[in-house]
Amino acid sequence: MTKTIEFIFDFASPNAYLVHHALPDLIARTGASLVYTPCLLGGIFRATNNKAPMVQFADIPAKMAYERLEMMRFIAAHNITKFQMNPYFPINTLLIMRAAIVAEQDGMLDRYIDAVLSDMWEVGRNMGDPEVVAAALNEHGFDGVKMIERTQDQSVKDRLTTNTEQAVARGAFGIPTFFVGDQMFFGKERLDQVAAALA
Repeated sequence: MTKTIEFIFDFASPNAYLVHHALPDLIARTGASLVYTPCLLGGIFRATNNKAPMVQFADIPAKMAYERLEMMRFIAAHNITKFQMNPYFPINTLLIMRAAIVAEQDGMLDRYIDAVLSDMWEVGRNMGDPEVVAAALNEHGFDGVKMIERTQDQSVKDRLTTNTEQAVARGAFGIPTFFVGDQMFFGKERLDQVAAALA
């Protein structure tokens, strides 16, 4: 039976981008299937009293320096060539995460994730601005205006809220979080552990 990796996901995390580009190799090696579960990182943080590393470790320069070093090592190890920090970071991703639910409803989540991750962490667009989001989605072949309109549907809002609450209930406190069955793994450094759980 094929095993599944569930990826608790939000565009807000640069590590989500990095993991997204590292996962295809793991999938090829393990034969696992991959499911993205759109959640709101801000909601996870509020529910768990967690904070972004840039806030939590702001007064520990050595810790922040090591975080940057570790990120560069990961980028090099996985030959990730297009990543750049978004100049508008941190970005409120509520709109694009609700639009992810819309894309999921339409069977286009994978293509949507590829497109928006590129806009966030390669092109460096302000993906918290509705006009920027609409224009970017149009460039990728989506109907940006219609998708943004649908983000106001109550069913879309409820789905994102439910995903987020369920992730927290299962133990998630940040992103990227992975589940293999009932086993939880946090952080891009845990991909080897994820692979072991799939073995």
